[in-house]
Amino acid sequence: MIALQALFHAIAQAKDEEALRSHIRAEMSEYFSATRCGLFFFAQISLLDSKMQKALQIALSPQHNPVARYLLEHHAPVHEALVVKPKTWRLICPRADHWHVMAGPIVSNGQLVGVVGFTRQQGMPTFDSQNLTDLSALCLHISTWVAMARLQHPQLLKTDLTPREMQIADLVAQGQTNAEISAELWITENSVKQALKRMFRKLEVSSRTQMVAKLSTVSNRYC
Repeated sequence: MIALQALFHAIAQAKDEEALRSHIRAEMSEYFSATRCGLFFFAQISLLDSKMQKALQIALSPQHNPVARYLLEHHAPVHEALVVKPKTWRLICPRADHWHVMAGPIVSNGQLVGVVGFTRQQGMPTFDSQNLTDLSALCLHISTWVAMARLQHPQLLKTDLTPREMQIADLVAQGQTNAEISAELWITENSVKQALKRMFRKLEVSSRTQMVAKLSTVSNRYC
C-alpha cells in the first residue's frame, strides 16, 4: 500500500493544479480504499462543461449537502456519518457508488478554495477517524502547496487570476488562438472565450494586447 509520506512528496513535486490533480488522485484513492476520488478548485469549475458544472454546484452546495456545509463552516475533514444519519444521507445522495463520502478542505488566506473528496460504494465500510486524521494531514500539505504556488507567481495575488487563467494568459502572450489554447489545455473553445471575458473584467482591459501588457507590467514589478 502507498505510504502517506509518498503522497506528501507527490504534492510537493506538482508543478501546477492540473499536475497536482492528475498525479495524486489515483494514489489518494488507493490509500483511502476509495471507489472514487476528486480534487476540485472552485475557480476551475467555470472551465468545465455545463453538465459537469451543474453537478458539482449541486454536490458542493452547503444548502443541499451537509458535508459541504460542514467544510465551509469548520474548514476540517468530515465524512457523512458525522453530520447526518444513514437514512438521511440516502435521501440526499442515493447513488450506490456514493454510499459513504469523505471530504477535506483546501484553504488559502482563510478562505475555502477547494475540496478533496472520496467515496465508497455500497457494502464498503464507512470512513473512520483515522481516515479523517490522515486526510487532515494531506489537506494541510495541499493548502501549503497552494500558498507556495501563489508566492511563486505574485501576479496571481495582484490580479486575482486563477492558475488556469494564468495558463491561458501565458498562451495568449505566445500568440496562440482560442482554438490552439483549447487544444493545448484540453478544454472547449467556448471555455477559453468565457475565461478571457472573466480575465478582461478582473484586469479592467478590453483586448488581448492590453491584458498581456498589464500582466507583463505586474510581473516585472514583483520580480
